[in-house]
Amino acid sequence: MPAPRTGTIRTGPPRTGSRTGPALIPRPAQLAVASGEFVLDGSTGIRATRGAGPAAALLRAHLAPATGLPLPLVPDGRVVLALDPQLTGLGAEGYGLTVGTDAVLLRAGSPAGLLHGIQTLRQLLPPAVLSGTPARGAHWSLPCVQITDVPRFPWRGAMLDVARHFLPVAFLRRFVDLLALHKLNVLHLHLTDDQGWRMPVAAYPRLTEVGGLPHGGAYTRAELAALVAHAADRGVTVVPEIEMPGHVRAALAAYPHLGNRPDRRLDVWRQWGVCETVLGVHDEVLDFCRTVLDEVIDVFPSRYVHIGGEECPITEWHASPAARLRAEQEGIGGPEALHGWFMGRIGAHLRERGRQPLGWTETGLDLPSSFTAMMWRDEAHALAAARRSQQVIMAPYRSTYLDYPQSADAGEPPGQPGAVVDLRAVYATEPAPAHWEAEAAGHVLGTQAQLWTEYVTTAEHAEYLAFPRLCALADTAWSGGGDWTGFSARLHHHRARLGALGIPGRPPTTTPSERKTR
Repeated sequence: MPAPRTGTIRTGPPRTGSRTGPALIPRPAQLAVASGEFVLDGSTGIRATRGAGPAAALLRAHLAPATGLPLPLVPDGRVVLALDPQLTGLGAEGYGLTVGTDAVLLRAGSPAGLLHGIQTLRQLLPPAVLSGTPARGAHWSLPCVQITDVPRFPWRGAMLDVARHFLPVAFLRRFVDLLALHKLNVLHLHLTDDQGWRMPVAAYPRLTEVGGLPHGGAYTRAELAALVAHAADRGVTVVPEIEMPGHVRAALAAYPHLGNRPDRRLDVWRQWGVCETVLGVHDEVLDFCRTVLDEVIDVFPSRYVHIGGEECPITEWHASPAARLRAEQEGIGGPEALHGWFMGRIGAHLRERGRQPLGWTETGLDLPSSFTAMMWRDEAHALAAARRSQQVIMAPYRSTYLDYPQSADAGEPPGQPGAVVDLRAVYATEPAPAHWEAEAAGHVLGTQAQLWTEYVTTAEHAEYLAFPRLCALADTAWSGGGDWTGFSARLHHHRARLGALGIPGRPPTTTPSERKTR
């Protein structure tokens, strides 16, 4: 084995976060460490079994910029990627990894499992492999390990709000890469709101011509389709969100006749908060929503389509003769029942198209039972939905809203007013609380973090807010959390990887929740 050589970049350890092995985030389900290492050099090749070719291509693409190694696909390659559908015990996303001194074997029962295993290989290498720039004279080696890894939850996500402030598609692609590195598998893309409409709809061009102007712009259909493909290659699903029937001021600025006062001319909202202008409930509005969603599902193959549903004031419906008449005709009691009626009609359309409707729940009982419920206000709401046998995704604002400041330090950039959401608060997120009955807990799909962008105008600011807090969420969602000390030790070393990636993360500090434990 050649001795390590010195170079222009320090590429060696730290790679161990404790006495038990490498500092991997998220923590593997099972990990055993052996002595020795596997060295990658110019003679190293990759052997990919049937179906493992895309994973091999991704591994080569990730390693080539820093290592300069060709890593050719050859029949006798010592790095073996094996797709074996018989490995049913690994589930839809698990993998097994064995690193010996002579060979590396990565096995999975599904392509997604191989993709997650590749991210583990990246973390096992020296941090400079993530920099994307050549590291001359580096010693590229993997520690000998045996890993069997299966995620705790199938939904491990991050929501990115591009409606309030537009973020360039190049950043979205980078953000996907960062999610994949941490085995987060959902990018929930919040595309429309009162302050902007970011996805073009051929049938309604003014949505982006008018609604896309403030705070940045809009994406092209081709850009969004390419983002979806980029994410899929990395095991990440892009879930679109098109807000309705509230949070639609940008759409009403473009098409006033969709509102409750068709004669009124509105601008795209430039304030933050909850706007009282909402969609009308006449047939033309339903046709508009169906048409928009049909174009959305043409671009986004995700099983889930998010249609918002939260923070919908009913003042305009009470004041609208047309809305009151609709409620009377439908026999639903009054304008206050129009929200559930509206969501039910749109949800049914999505289900007819083979998609699963997803919405924000504010009570746990406000969405039709056919919806998957995303809880953000209170755990009791999630429990209420789960007891109705609805699938639930936990997104509590007290621990997963990353637009809140990370600390109370005076130097923190502007954020949502309210409590601090520090690293430990995110790590403490429990998607399936222990006091829930087993049947209700079985309806929890997982959890995700939210990055709303009222106060976020740049990609650098977004990354600063996301990391390292997304590291904490990834650990909780994949391996179950519950080991703050161990996570902190692993994160200490993982920061070298974040640094190699150029992420402007805040330095480690003593947070309020940490001080309480001392």
